Amino acid sequence: MLENIEFANPGLFWLLLLLPLAILWYILTRKSQVASLKISSAKGFRTSNFLSKLKPLLFVLRLLALAAVISALARPQTKEVSTRTKTTKGIDIVMAIDVSSSMLARDLKPNRLDALKDVAEDFIRKRPNDRIGLVAYAGESYTKTPITSDKSIVLAALRDIDYGQLEDGTAIGMGLATSVNRLKESKAISKVIILLTDGVNNAGFIEPQTAADLAVEYDIKTYTIGLGTNGNALTPIAYKRDGTFQFGMRQVEIDEGLLQDIADLTGGKYFRATDNDKLEEIYDEINKLEKTEIEEFKYTKYEEKFRPWVFLAGILLLLEWILRATIFKSFI
Repeated sequence: MLENIEFANPGLFWLLLLLPLAILWYILTRKSQVASLKISSAKGFRTSNFLSKLKPLLFVLRLLALAAVISALARPQTKEVSTRTKTTKGIDIVMAIDVSSSMLARDLKPNRLDALKDVAEDFIRKRPNDRIGLVAYAGESYTKTPITSDKSIVLAALRDIDYGQLEDGTAIGMGLATSVNRLKESKAISKVIILLTDGVNNAGFIEPQTAADLAVEYDIKTYTIGLGTNGNALTPIAYKRDGTFQFGMRQVEIDEGLLQDIADLTGGKYFRATDNDKLEEIYDEINKLEKTEIEEFKYTKYEEKFRPWVFLAGILLLLEWILRATIFKSFI
């Protein structure tokens, strides 16, 4: 009966302190409530000791009725809370991913590109209320998927990204410019590009500075990530006869100055990811920095449960009255 019950006026339970006071009063005044007659002998009088011993039952019923009334006044009720969320400020995000041959380097496990795809997939899943698009670039760039709220499309496109789909090279300016082009018509409150590369700009016909100026013009914030360990990394250096890569140690070269300038100019931030854990931490930090405002509405439904207590009190009082008027009538 009390499962999942809350009380609107729990302070009224202090009134239960009246019950022990009433019991004390009853004990002290019990003898004065019973008429007495002094005679030399009770022989010849019929007495019912059993019923007389049950007479306090009437007082017990009255106390239980009082306790039930106090419980009803405390307003027992059940509460059911439902919520509804509404996105008030969404964010449009384009992830620009370097797919040059150097992204197959094995300083991250199993390689840079696969490590990035795993972390990026987790990032996308954590942005259910935003629209996300993908841009791939190497020696040139293209839109893998335009900004969309359908995460299944974005995730499928992300898994499909691989080396060999574009001419080799690192066209940072092209990748950034294509991303800006995808976002320039966006009506979102906030527009963000996450640009990742593991090298220096050595291809394309758009300079990174020009692309960064376009991002500023369209009020697009750019977070840049330099991917690669400090020092040397096992990197593709040539093709074998069977068409597969031959790997060798090569110095990791990332134009950190350029990436820092792009981030500063557009109001973003530059990060350096030297291993899998650091890459994951960077995307987690970006996820925290770019928060979508969500309005939550709570609806609370109360169901009053005082009626059974009132009914119980009425039954107890009625029972006391019936007993007092019938069985115990001769003793009152």
